[in-house]
Amino acid sequence: MAHPKLSKLETQIMETLWNRGPCSIREIQEAFPASKRPAYTTVQTTVYRMLEGKKAVKIVRRVSNANIFDASISRDEAGRGLIHEVLSFFGGKAQPMMAELAEAGKLTLDDVRELERTINKLKLEHKQKGGVNRNDR
Repeated sequence: MAHPKLSKLETQIMETLWNRGPCSIREIQEAFPASKRPAYTTVQTTVYRMLEGKKAVKIVRRVSNANIFDASISRDEAGRGLIHEVLSFFGGKAQPMMAELAEAGKLTLDDVRELERTINKLKLEHKQKGGVNRNDR
């Protein structure tokens, strides 16, 4: 499945569904801080676009005349979509993105070591499945 690109408002709506579980439009709208709360119709329009176009939410039941929505993609799936978008900004290459993170002080040596452990674990799993990893060539 393609990773849907989520706007800021869509991400905030998804955060509500990931944290609270199934919600009505009213419950989603009321989850926003009062000072930054979008109009009910804005939330409604956005949720239905996420339902019909992006398939990021689904209707799980109906209570009276209100649909109850839940996330149909996980936080990890949405995060992968965001990572793909950021990588495309850097020409699809991770190194310039990692350099930017390091220069901003957001990437530590411990992060790099953990990343190296993850890469080695993935290489081992891939070899055990009989695949050839492009990094092994």
